[in-house]
Parts: sequence; C-alpha cells; structure tokens
Amino acid sequence: MALKNGLKSGLFEEQIKALFKISKAITSDLYLEDILRLIVTVTAEALGSNICSLMLLDEKNSELVVRATQSVSDEYNKKPPLKIGEGIAGKVVKENRPIAVKDIQSEKEYKHKDIAKKEGLRSLLCVPLAVKNKVIGVINCYTPTPHEFTETEIEVLTTIANQAAVAIENTELLVKSQVIQEELETRKRVERAKGILMEEEKLTEEEAYLKIRKYSMDRRKTMREVAEAIILASDMKKMVNGKHAHAHKAKVN
Repeated sequence: MALKNGLKSGLFEEQIKALFKISKAITSDLYLEDILRLIVTVTAEALGSNICSLMLLDEKNSELVVRATQSVSDEYNKKPPLKIGEGIAGKVVKENRPIAVKDIQSEKEYKHKDIAKKEGLRSLLCVPLAVKNKVIGVINCYTPTPHEFTETEIEVLTTIANQAAVAIENTELLVKSQVIQEELETRKRVERAKGILMEEEKLTEEEAYLKIRKYSMDRRKTMREVAEAIILASDMKKMVNGKHAHAHKAKVN
C-alpha cells in the first residue's frame, strides 16, 4: 500500500511539474508551433503516454488536423483529418467533453485501428481544447497497455488543454490584429501615394489608383512597396528642390 501511494504521489508531482512547464511556456516568447510541441512532449511524459497529439479544427473544412505530436510514427503523423462528429476526436469536438476509451483496437467508433495495431496503441484519453465554450481542437493521449484513466488524469489533461486553448486563441488574435494593422498602414500609404500622383500628374483618384496597381502587377511588387517608392521619390524631389531654392536665395543675397 505504501509503495502504491508513493507511486501515486510521484505521478502527481510529475503532473504538477508538467502543468508548471506548460504555464511557463505559454507566457514565454516561444512561437506557437514550439509551444504546441512542448505541450505534447511534456504531457506524454506526465501521463505515461507513448503517443500524445494535438489536433486543431480547420473551420473552413470542418476538419480536425494533427498540428503537434511527439510521435516518430510517420503513419500516425500523416493520418487523414477527421470531420466533426467522426471518430473519437470528432465526437469530443461535437459534444465538448472528454472521452476515455480503454481499448481503441476494438472500439467501433475509432477510425484508424490499423495504425493503432501497428503502433501498439491501446487506451485513449481525448479532451477538448475550448475557449469560452468554443471548441478549437483536442488533445489525444494514448497508452501502450489497457488503462483506466482516473479522474485526476482527466482533470490534469483538461487543465493542460484549457491552457493550450488560451495560448492558441491569443496567438491567433495577435496575428489577426497584426494583419489588420498592416492593412491599415498599407491603405494609408496608398492614399498618400494617390494624392501625390493626382497633384504632380494631374490624374483623377481612380487613374492614380490604377497606375499604382498596374505598376505593382508589372513589377511584381506589393501595392505598399509601390506606394512607399512614390512617397520616397516625392520627398526626395522636395528635398532637392528645397536645397536648390535655398542656394538660389543665398546667391541672390
């Protein structure tokens, strides 16, 4: 009994350490792909899993795709996406609740029994990645022998999944924010470049825009690059004209 309690205590400590490592990674400057890789590696160690994977939902195609795993199995890593409601992971997304399966090799709803047999996978714990009740993916933990997942293990993996979901959502929001900012900056520069062409070449607003777009397509440059070149050329011209005017004034005086 003492040995059993000692093993449980040691496992619990490993799980707490795993949560700490993941929390630290999520608040670091690591790239999202590195964070996801760290999550599956640490989770596999903490729960004694021979394969741990993180699948994210591709909303456009309503499919779950493997985004990170510590597995070296090419077959598992390249397994086809799952539709929402399809297989165990698809069901977890649809119902937004953890599902534990003691033997996936005999589970009729598990989709890739051939890979499970080849890789020696027996039990599966799959939990949803959810932010504000919106499921964005799942974490899968497989064991090599039949295993009854405890409430503590389910809670630990759910906590990890919640942290991962927040990290993913925050990163996506940041990327969207940066894209919007880039679009606004591009629009400002194009507007300024149009104004310069309208003033210097007496073009209409539409003609100025079409000229920038044509130059962009012909030279394979972005609209922003073309606009910045027009602005720079205009600023240089003003600077040169200003120097000439100053020199002429000094000469007259």
